Order: sequence, then C-alpha cells, then structure tokens
Amino acid sequence: MFELTCSLPLEKDLRVMLYDHDMLTKDEKIGETLIDLENRFLSKYGATCGLPQSYCVSGVNQWRDQLTPRQLLCRLCERRNLRKPVYEDDAVRFKGQRYTAADLDDKDISKRYLGPLKERLSLHILRTMGLVPEHVETRPLYSPLQPDIEQGRLMMWVDLFPKSLGPPGPPFNITPRKAKKFFLRCIIWNTSDVILDDISVTGEKMSDIYVKGWLDGHEHNKQKTDVHYRSLGGEGNFNYRFLFPFHYLPAEQLCVVDRKEHFWSIDKAETKLSPKLTIQIWDNDKFSFDDYLGHVVMDLNHMLRPAKSPEKCTLQTLDQPVDKLVSLFEQKTVKGWWPCSCEKNSEKIIAGKVEMSLEIVTEHEHEERPAGHGRDEPNMNPHLEEPHRPETSFLWFSSPYKTLKFIVWRRFKWFIVLFIILFLIFLFLGVFLYSFPNYAAMKMVGPFGPAKATQ
Repeated sequence: MFELTCSLPLEKDLRVMLYDHDMLTKDEKIGETLIDLENRFLSKYGATCGLPQSYCVSGVNQWRDQLTPRQLLCRLCERRNLRKPVYEDDAVRFKGQRYTAADLDDKDISKRYLGPLKERLSLHILRTMGLVPEHVETRPLYSPLQPDIEQGRLMMWVDLFPKSLGPPGPPFNITPRKAKKFFLRCIIWNTSDVILDDISVTGEKMSDIYVKGWLDGHEHNKQKTDVHYRSLGGEGNFNYRFLFPFHYLPAEQLCVVDRKEHFWSIDKAETKLSPKLTIQIWDNDKFSFDDYLGHVVMDLNHMLRPAKSPEKCTLQTLDQPVDKLVSLFEQKTVKGWWPCSCEKNSEKIIAGKVEMSLEIVTEHEHEERPAGHGRDEPNMNPHLEEPHRPETSFLWFSSPYKTLKFIVWRRFKWFIVLFIILFLIFLFLGVFLYSFPNYAAMKMVGPFGPAKATQ
C-alpha cells in the first residue's frame, strides 16, 4: 500500500509503473497505467471510496470512509435535490418506501462487528443509488515504446480522502496470509493381500514388502518403512511412523511450498498445492531395482473413508461419492484400511491393502505431544512396539542358520531324511563289499587254526 498526498487539480494524474528487476543492469520498465484523480473526485457516482456491502465498526472490513453512511446519504440528497430520508426507531423512509432490517443482507456477519441499524439501512439505500461499489479494478499496462500493445494487467484500487473531512478510517489489510505449520503423522501398521512378485529359490511365491510415502511438493522428504522379508501370503507388519511437516493455509485449503526453481535462482518461488498424500507399496530387491507394486493418493481435504477390515477394503473404496469424503483437518485423526491399486492388462486391480492411522497436529500440539520418526525416541503418542513378524521373515543370505532351518529343511525335509537313510544304506553296503573278500579268504585258509597237543 502506498499513501500519498496531492493537491487537486495541480497533481491530478496518478502514474503506476511496473518494472523488471535486474541484479547487474538497470531495471527495465514493463508498462504503466495512468489514473485521473480529479475525474474520480468530481464524479457524481462517488468514486472516491467504494461502498462496502455492510457497515462494520470493527473487524477486517471496518468502515474506511470519512463520512458515515447516514452523512453520505444526506449529502447525496443535497447534490441531487432529493428529499432527505426520514429515520424511525427501526426503519427508514426514503422515496415513499420503508426500509427495515428484513431488507438487509448482512445477517451472516457477527453482530459484534455491525454498526447501528440506521447506518446499515442508509448504506443499503446508498447501494441502490448507482454509486460505485467496493471492488478491485484491473487496469491494462502500456509501454511508451509500444503504446498500442498491452504489456500486462495490474489489479489494484484507489481511495481518495479529502483532508477537510478529517482522517480516514484504517486501511484495508492486504498483507498476504501466513501459512501455519502442521505435522502429518502417518502410522503404517500392516499390509494385506499384497501381490507376490518374486519366486524364492525353493519355488515359492513371495515378496519383500515395504511402504513408501510423501506429500505433494515435498518429494525431497520421501519416507519408507523397514522391509518385511519373505512375505508368503501378502501380509506385512511394520508399526512404523511417517512424520511430514508442511505449511498450510486453512482459508485457501492449500499447502505452501517454498523452493528454488533452479539451483542458480537467488530467491525461492512460492507454490500452492493441494495437500495430497501418496502411499506406495514396493517389493525390495537386493541385486536389482526395487519393484513397484501399487499406490493410493488421497487429498487430505477430501479424503477417502477407510474400511474397517481388509475383507471390506475393495476397489469400491476408491470410488466414493463426494458427499462421503471427509476432511482430515476437521476430523483430525482417522484409522482403517485403504486399497492400493495398479494397472494390469489395462485393468485396475488391487495390488495390496494398507492399514494406516492419519493424524493432523499443529506445531503447538506437536511440541506438547511429541512423536519420533519410525520407532525412534520420543516413541509415544502412540508408543509403537516392534512388529511381531513370523520367523520366516528374514534376509536369506544374512542368516545362514535360519535359511537352513526355515527354507531348506522345511521345504526338503523328507528328501533330506530319505537321502540320509539311503546314504547310510549305501555306506553299509560299501563297507560290506569292501571287507567281504578278505573275510572270506581268511575263513577258507584258516591260518590261525587250533594247534595239536603233544606228549
């Protein structure tokens, strides 16, 4: 906002210019617009200060004109030679009509902001007299080098306040809203019915499952759980917390992201995005790239209602009507099962189901009820125990004993027993065949027979 003092008609032209800022060279002029202040001041339509929709004595829409609506109406009647209005206790008579509180359209505004009824009725009559209403004007910008080509448009408004009428009301606050800091706490409890993408060395279908998540605009803060190895039925146990800090404008329902567009950019550019959470299920591979299985994207302002159990979690959960969606910013917390989908043969199928808890907390609530990332300290709100995974969940080459016990022995137990029995039988036969010729020869010759007794 610029506040200037001028003398009419000597300084009647208000020139607003737009420039392109340069770091090393001279700033370049883009365009300008010219406003005739004297024309506005002498206009019969009251162009000095636009008429608002309601007469508020406090709040963000506080009355800014130097004269009250009642004074403006009397002044307008004098200039147009009209009969002045007659004020009653709860009504105003003007031009043969009687105006009451029922004619006002400011019922949605809190009474503590509104002024007296007579002033509000006077403003209502003024708005029917063809005066300029409160508005933002869009003015074209032109350059002297190319006077016939529009260089852009400027959104603005100008208020004129004669010094003879005293000081004006407080200026309208046009300071941009500051985004508030929030934290999204996302706890991954379990997964179910995940696609089995790998085949183990024993020929069994399995997946090494982990879950990844991030907020739109915060891709640099992608987080993922630990790995549930060797899931043979698509189940995964995690008890893992994601923690996503973000800045949010509640009035606009948008997230604010400040980031540089290029690494050589000096200032950060502000981007406003919808608060969307992306959850993906992946299959971990040690010697190749991880395999993507499926995902679900949820707008936190219009979020899908979860299912209470994995059996009720189907593709229909993704096609909920608009009136069934919920806002996490209003509900604060929600828990349940959501389906993750993928494309297969041009058809959408369920790639897995994820049990999650989602909670939105403010910065102050986050300090009062702290929570750590994953299962790190402070591990509270809620406390997360180590997941109870089956004994078959391990990385095969990091645990040779478990590999022999749960993979080789469980899969080939009877083959191993049969092999040992056959090995012992063949070993016995081999020893027998090796020793039998010597034993037979010794038996036939008998070199150690009994000696005869002599006298």
